[in-house]
Amino acid sequence: MEETRITKSDGVRIVSNMTDYDALSAAFSWQQGRALIDGLPGGKMNIAHEAVDRHVSAGYADQLALRWITKSGQRHDFTYGDLQREANRFANVLRAQGFQKGDRVYALLGRVPQLYIAALGTLKAGCTFCPLFSAFGPEPIRARMEIGGANALVTSARLYKRKVKGLRPDLPDLRQVFVIDDAAENTLPLADLMRVAPDHFKTEPMDPEETALLHFTSGTTGKPKGVVHVHDAVVAHNWTGHIALDLRAGDIYWCTADPGWVTGTSYGIVAPLTNRTSMIVDEAEFDVTRWYDILQNERVTVWYTAPTAIRMLMKAGTEAMQGYDFSALRFMASVGEPLNPEAVIWGNASFGQPFHDNWWQTETGGIMIANYAAADVKPGSMGQPLPGITAGIVEMDGDSGALREVTEPGAMGELALRAGWPSMMRGYLHEQARYDKCFRDGWYLTGDLAMRDADGYFWFVGRADDLIKSAGHLIGPFEVESALMEHPAVAEVGVIGIPDETAGELVKAYVALKPGYEPSEDLRLDLLGHARKHLGPAVAPKDIAFRQNLPKTRSGKIMRRLLKARELGLPEGDISTLESDES
Repeated sequence: MEETRITKSDGVRIVSNMTDYDALSAAFSWQQGRALIDGLPGGKMNIAHEAVDRHVSAGYADQLALRWITKSGQRHDFTYGDLQREANRFANVLRAQGFQKGDRVYALLGRVPQLYIAALGTLKAGCTFCPLFSAFGPEPIRARMEIGGANALVTSARLYKRKVKGLRPDLPDLRQVFVIDDAAENTLPLADLMRVAPDHFKTEPMDPEETALLHFTSGTTGKPKGVVHVHDAVVAHNWTGHIALDLRAGDIYWCTADPGWVTGTSYGIVAPLTNRTSMIVDEAEFDVTRWYDILQNERVTVWYTAPTAIRMLMKAGTEAMQGYDFSALRFMASVGEPLNPEAVIWGNASFGQPFHDNWWQTETGGIMIANYAAADVKPGSMGQPLPGITAGIVEMDGDSGALREVTEPGAMGELALRAGWPSMMRGYLHEQARYDKCFRDGWYLTGDLAMRDADGYFWFVGRADDLIKSAGHLIGPFEVESALMEHPAVAEVGVIGIPDETAGELVKAYVALKPGYEPSEDLRLDLLGHARKHLGPAVAPKDIAFRQNLPKTRSGKIMRRLLKARELGLPEGDISTLESDES
């Protein structure tokens, strides 16, 4: 186990919101966390009130809330007062179009201001907000809108025409589509509607347990899972932003995650706004020089990014950093997949401070385990549980069938959390049995294998299932397999993740062809193109290999585990259920 530490003696700046981890962990309760937000009369609450309204009421209407940097480098600023007015207008647009409390509003947009305004306005109106990743292809979009019963969609004319228009016959619940730019058939122009909408709106008082956010995460089998989060989650968003990301009022904060993913919502919208920071939003995709320019020129103080991006910066070399002034940068954090120890050490050498890895899931709604500003960092470790979170390593007792917590340092088991924190998912939409399986004996079972060392630091070992983590995105193999099966040449498909130095894992598909089709480079390229068209580049496989047959159990289930073992030259393990195959 890696025992390298980055400590105060390494020259790391340690002024932070938490000075004594052990004392705070022992004393903290979620009631204290709730005291850090305002709430609404009668025990009600609304995430949008905590993110914007309360700051305006407290006299901070003129503070910068969001700076949007366009692809061309232009800057557009929105104060907290601006955000409130625009969110109010959007909420009024929803009401004028007949949308009421509980309706589901989806957003399919890149990192543009309308996305952030739609999120806040949707929550103000008491509707449920569901973001979609703009790089998704039509099939992932259709599945998520169908499962969630999308009532409204906010998108661009280009995305609508390319990815949504043809889906509308399959989406009977979709009553209206708002486009932010050019006109499109059977849509409404959002800019025109916003222009005439009032900029005053009484934020809907919500029960803390009423649904606020719907996020989708992939499953190893079946359709994507709709993860339900409630307004009470804002208590955890606010607290974890303050403690795990060291956010404080007035920070210049840059979360590079797209709001189409849960990180980009929880820590790209809610946590930074509830902590009254000034957010940087960059419309463009990753570029080494552009990112260093933003860190320097915007005087970013807290930076939250992903291991894939960090590895790409490392690959560019220290020469790319020459001449830059990063002295404003106080805290750097990473999430999405385990961060290599080398990346943590590189951050310390290059920026004078380490990247602080943390761990959480769509289901947890917020950061659960983290490396903290004032605590030692063990490169490669997930860190220690948040004050308010009880984490453990568990295994099934062979005799009783009950869960047993494993306390021996270094013992491997499933990472589990004691249920009951505010941002814990309240359900998988329409899948109660699937949700119930996640909980046992008072624990939430994460599906991640981990171990805990003698100092209480947790270390990620791997997934207990077949989910693929690529560039921070969680990809279900079934979804990829289903898209490839639609191609007329394909008889069977097995999909796995293979290690990649930059992305963590890449999606690879193994394809058995129908009679009459022969493997060829042209067919391989055609299948790759088919997958990209249906799934989008973020989900589609990067490589396809042809096989005469795929390894299957006697019941006919493709053994992804065996595909991966053979790909990587690992032990094949128990193959007693394997039917004969030719690979």
